[in-house]
Amino acid sequence: MNINELKSMTESLLETFLNAGQKAIELRNKGLKTTFKSDNSPVTNGDLEVDKLLKEKIIQITPNIPIISEETVNLNKKNEFKDFWLVDPIDGTKDYINNKDEFTLNACLIINLEPAIGIIYAPAKKRLFYSYGNGCSFEKFEQRKIQLECKKKMKLEEVHAVSNSSKPSSEVLKAHNKFNVKSFVNIRSSYKLCVIASGEFDLYAAKARAYEWDIAAGHAIVKHAGGIVTTLDEKEFMYGKDDYKNLSLLVRRSKDLKK
Repeated sequence: MNINELKSMTESLLETFLNAGQKAIELRNKGLKTTFKSDNSPVTNGDLEVDKLLKEKIIQITPNIPIISEETVNLNKKNEFKDFWLVDPIDGTKDYINNKDEFTLNACLIINLEPAIGIIYAPAKKRLFYSYGNGCSFEKFEQRKIQLECKKKMKLEEVHAVSNSSKPSSEVLKAHNKFNVKSFVNIRSSYKLCVIASGEFDLYAAKARAYEWDIAAGHAIVKHAGGIVTTLDEKEFMYGKDDYKNLSLLVRRSKDLKK
């Protein structure tokens, strides 16, 4: 696919993300219906409705590309695709349930095992992030379209990180020390990758955890904004694994995080 095709596909999905995000907020305001999956993680009627809305539009746009969604995936079946969509209808479900505002809607198109399109919407924050190629990473906020370039917005000479936990693991703390992280804040959803692409934070490190659909859209947005996404030992972060499980992760705004 060329850049114009990817651009057209991405932009045709944005309205659906906005509508699905509004639906998620409406359902939360009415009172969510929550059940628990086999791994004891919660799933709500909001997750399922957003999943339905996103997949319906994706199928309309790319009927011949399979969709791997957190809510419908068969983890006992090996992934044999090289081109596929990864969908996480609501990342940060616990925050969604608890009326917090960092939960996100996510979709990523993987082409030849690499992220080609990324879309993340944080409806409670009214921030929509998307990308479809190098130099083509954007945010839509209050009718403005902002190009994302991983340009530092925090104080120069200081490195500030995001974390998925208020008590990072030893592997993560080792990475923080390596890159001279001054402070970190806890953000549980993929929103943490968006604020690296926007330049609001510098780094995110994580031990091997979660699944490909948790990371892929944010990976695309950061990479296309000029950031760097690798494993903790700075090797390539891969997609299309048999079990969809993530490797360790290191997301950097740039090589020199102090500038």
